[in-house]
Amino acid sequence: MAKAKHTKETYIDWYRLMLLIRRFEEKSAQMYGQNKIRGFCHLYIGQEAVVAGMVSAKQDNDKVITAYRDHGHALAMGISANEVMAELFGRIDGCSKGKGGSMHMFSKEHNFFGGHGIVGGQIPLGAGIALAEQYKGEDGVVFCYMGDGAVRQGALHETFNMAMVWNLPVVFICENNNYAMGTSVERTTNVLDIYKIASGFDMPAEQVDGMSCEAVHESMANAAKRARDGKGPTFVELKTYRYRGHSMSDPAKYRTKDEVAEYKEIDPLEVVKRTILSKKYMTQEQLDTMEVEVEQEVADSAEFAENSPFPDISELYTDVYQTDYPFIVE
Repeated sequence: MAKAKHTKETYIDWYRLMLLIRRFEEKSAQMYGQNKIRGFCHLYIGQEAVVAGMVSAKQDNDKVITAYRDHGHALAMGISANEVMAELFGRIDGCSKGKGGSMHMFSKEHNFFGGHGIVGGQIPLGAGIALAEQYKGEDGVVFCYMGDGAVRQGALHETFNMAMVWNLPVVFICENNNYAMGTSVERTTNVLDIYKIASGFDMPAEQVDGMSCEAVHESMANAAKRARDGKGPTFVELKTYRYRGHSMSDPAKYRTKDEVAEYKEIDPLEVVKRTILSKKYMTQEQLDTMEVEVEQEVADSAEFAENSPFPDISELYTDVYQTDYPFIVE
């Protein structure tokens, strides 16, 4: 009998992580509606397999950097729901001390380097982190995420060129959810297969089903191995979909109900759940218990955030700039 490609534990881990992200984002939407969360808020509902498949493929010392739709990545990298929710509330116990909010999650401890509000701004930063890994002689790989809108930025082409010249250990990942805010990919380019952009740099690239944990895991594992083996960067286009608007202020009227319904047929959360049940990895009763536990964890995070104080005004002057240059006199 052929050995299963992924273990029972892997499927259960995928499901719990995706369930946590889904319920957390639903709670975030609720809190935003109650004016507990202010400013921008970009939900990850529908795209959970993109981070679940990556986490099961990475090593502990690998780094992740992404754009502003970052709650899911933060949770996937091990930042607690309490810290992420407190950050959304703008409270001192948030992972960025309440100063970053929805778009600027960060945790050095968990190797998560943001959370960036500037479209495409994280792409050269991801290459820079990979350069540091290479310089230090470490075997860590950087997973650098971006949206389909960010690939139109000139910084991507400059970064791709340098990453190939320097053979950097970085995996560039485009989360192609079909829309840059409300603008479809078809309206911005005649190259609809975004992964082909890498061909101009002779960078290995592929297009992958981003709604499948299995497909994402395999792609990330292969790309990370290539980087660790000294073979340089890879560009992966993950075809995914968000079920909600671009942000909380977006009614998403540029999409049809049929389109959304079609993608919900391949909802990664439900697909993995069906696999778990069909393989008898867990019973429905056990899954129901997990659901209750996750919902409680998320409810607790909202209470934690509510009880966390706002940052003191003195925090305006911390974490702004740091230098170890000896010739700087304070």
